[in-house]
Amino acid sequence: MRIAVIGPGAIGCLVAGYLKGKGEDVTLVGRSDAVRAIKEKGLSISGVRGNFSVRIGISETLNYIPELLILATKTQDIDAALKDSSHLLHNSLVLTTQNGVQADTLVSKYISKDNIISSIIMFGATALEAGKVVHNFEGSWVLGSFFNPNPTEAMLSLSLVLDEAFPTIISEDIKGMKYLKIFVNANNCLPAIIGKSMQDVFSDLTTSRISIAIWKEAFEIFDKLGIDLVSLPGFPVENITKLTSMPSEQAAGVFSHLMSNLSREPLYGSILQSIMRGKLSEIDYINGEFVRLAEENNMRAPLNKVLVDMVHEVEENGRFFSKEDLIDKTKELI
Repeated sequence: MRIAVIGPGAIGCLVAGYLKGKGEDVTLVGRSDAVRAIKEKGLSISGVRGNFSVRIGISETLNYIPELLILATKTQDIDAALKDSSHLLHNSLVLTTQNGVQADTLVSKYISKDNIISSIIMFGATALEAGKVVHNFEGSWVLGSFFNPNPTEAMLSLSLVLDEAFPTIISEDIKGMKYLKIFVNANNCLPAIIGKSMQDVFSDLTTSRISIAIWKEAFEIFDKLGIDLVSLPGFPVENITKLTSMPSEQAAGVFSHLMSNLSREPLYGSILQSIMRGKLSEIDYINGEFVRLAEENNMRAPLNKVLVDMVHEVEENGRFFSKEDLIDKTKELI
């Protein structure tokens, strides 16, 4: 299968490198800085599977017709990624990997819905330098469709290819899973605001209490709107419902222990990684999704709104807040 991966960030490089290492025909598409670095030095992966280097083709534009396009950009970059290459993709499968629930709808402006397969990434990676990726922790790759709940033959065939890199699961309700994944990612805003690793941030019980409050606020919105959350592999819905029903201090202690031991290597989360690379983050599609749902239904999400605004402020001026600033701005909301 000829595979193109647009977006040579943490996830794009990780999946491209592992698939290439299994003998698949894979090329990367990315910006000029990534193209220069990877052409010169190749792709280097370290982490839970050891050290691994591979030479892989990369260019600034897609210049052939792939059988599969793995779209590994951030949601806000989808239009830029597809507007100049969609003419090559009429008969290609396009696999979305973005957090949030907006990506597939954005892609459908360019690609037939029948050719779009949605996915959820449950493994973790960090890339702070072009062409160098740390694989932080293992996890599965969930496939499904926003537009057709029944697995297709193409989806089944694709799962066999992707299974070479990560264990692949097919879901008949990927939208419900994606909503739960927003909860999983929602606490990434706190490392992005403070500018420290997830281990550093969540070893503190006060910031862990903020995390529980993020979930409580969002869970109340979902409950009122009747939006069902569907369990993810390795992360059942009960992880949310149990922690949000505990006393805050107790829940913060459990959450702190889990997050502090998530990875031996420093883990920064996708929002902070974008900021550290000087790019806009996907905050509007994670915590901002909670805010959007609330405002569209005459409700409020004041804590998540404050956190979204703080991330945007960091993006704009390049200065992180102190932990004390974060606590002060959220203390009335948790």
